[in-house]
Amino acid sequence: MVGEEKTSLRNRWCKSSENPEEDEDERKPKKESVETPDNGQLNVNQLLSKKIQLTVEAEQLKPFFMKEVGNHFDDFVTNLIEKSASLENGGCALTSFSVLEGEKNNYRVQDLRAPPEQGKLFVIRRSLLDELLEVDHIRTIYHMFIALLVIFILSTVVVDYIDEGRLVLEFSLLSYAFGKLPIVIWTWCAMFLSTLSIPYFLFHRWANGYRKSSYPVLHSVVYGSLFVFFQIGGLGFGPTYVTLAYTLPPASRIIVILEQIRFVMKVHSFIRENVPRVLESAKKKSSTVPIPTIGQYLYFLFAPTLIYRDSYPRTPTIRWGYVATQFAQTFGCIFYVYYVFERLCFPLFGNIKQEPFSARVLVLCVFNSMLPGVLILFLSFFAFLHCWLNAFAEMLRFGDRMFYKDWWNSTSYSNYYRTWNVVVHDWLYYYAYKDFLWFFTKRFKSAAMLAVFAVSAIVHEYALALCLSFFYPVLFVLFMFFGMAFNFIVNDSRKGPIWNVMMWISLFLGHGIIVCFYSQEWYARQHCPLKNPTFLDYVRPRSWTCRYVF
Repeated sequence: MVGEEKTSLRNRWCKSSENPEEDEDERKPKKESVETPDNGQLNVNQLLSKKIQLTVEAEQLKPFFMKEVGNHFDDFVTNLIEKSASLENGGCALTSFSVLEGEKNNYRVQDLRAPPEQGKLFVIRRSLLDELLEVDHIRTIYHMFIALLVIFILSTVVVDYIDEGRLVLEFSLLSYAFGKLPIVIWTWCAMFLSTLSIPYFLFHRWANGYRKSSYPVLHSVVYGSLFVFFQIGGLGFGPTYVTLAYTLPPASRIIVILEQIRFVMKVHSFIRENVPRVLESAKKKSSTVPIPTIGQYLYFLFAPTLIYRDSYPRTPTIRWGYVATQFAQTFGCIFYVYYVFERLCFPLFGNIKQEPFSARVLVLCVFNSMLPGVLILFLSFFAFLHCWLNAFAEMLRFGDRMFYKDWWNSTSYSNYYRTWNVVVHDWLYYYAYKDFLWFFTKRFKSAAMLAVFAVSAIVHEYALALCLSFFYPVLFVLFMFFGMAFNFIVNDSRKGPIWNVMMWISLFLGHGIIVCFYSQEWYARQHCPLKNPTFLDYVRPRSWTCRYVF
């Protein structure tokens, strides 16, 4: 039986299935046929030899599997699939025995991924939480979060009834945060239509006229300048002006700003992936110009990836029940965040706003903000990176659902940054880090990493500053300085449970600081408004001087 399971698992690795929801009957190991002599009697010696052989193979596989299960087994399978998908002959070149040989030769399983110059490989695979939630023990943790939400709701109802004598659930915070939705909708429509038409039109005209132009360099400079003007002026300045001019509330602002950033990254990927193809075609003097269709570009704008490809692995069907479940969980997480603020944040800052600003108040605030900060971290991750992206992936039959990896098992910050948000990490790796090394040569790896951290920190702070209507670079300092320092200090060489504990301690502390500082500043600006604020008043922390609040 062990040999049968080994054979079945090996065949499943080598098989590139287009249907991630395979029939359970197909997944069951098939019984091996035992050859018998013509007289119908079993050949005892042959059967005994086969049994010994299978036992030896099973004993060889057992320590390997036990080791890999505890050391990111999901990454191992993913990288093995990527390596198989990159082979030109389309066959399965790596079997369980060749992997065992690799273990003997001391090369790491992580080295089995595709070379970086080949770009990202898309293969059909499920999200990690979809697989983990099939395990009863893991699903119990999911049920615990649901139970906590029920407790929050009951607590709100009981408190309102005791204090005010009513049994009505009010969502004034949600109605305020998501206010002015019509403006958000028409702003998004304008961003989408301009992103769909202008970059594609510019690329189409440039690609068709590149070889015909007498001055191809000048031709490229003109169209490149128009494209940069659209990225900065159209997608950059336009949505920012709308959020400020119409004074959108925080949640509405974050919708506009995140979509703005997403469209900018999508357009950059589309141009970055297709321009080299046109240049290569012109160099080879090909008769056809490799221009994607408008349908391919439209699909990419909605696909849950920031890396452009003409086509992606597709699942055969759409499970509309799964889509509905993911959207329901997304909206459930939004209400969850509302109750976190209602039951954990508002009472905290309502109590401390009567005290003057001091180190004692700040330390108590940070430690009391850790729990809501980490809950918001979990809910944001689950709502967006799992539920929202999986819902769109299912509707578009997008096969590659690896939007994140097991970041919670990270023992180093470098691994945490790679696995927390795979979608954004892929974009930064291929279009920021790799292109920086290509431009400045590979001797400047540290400078390239510093540039990636700077870009990421600036964009994060930009989104948060516009969302809250003030500049308070706490997130920038934590991300750019502490995050970068931890990335070098707590690197991949750190192993063992203690480093995972240290990472979680730093995450708890960091999110406590973020919730505390930004909440204090929000309260200060609400209760200590200035009649004629100058530019410095927008960037100077008001929570340090507002005596009416702290």
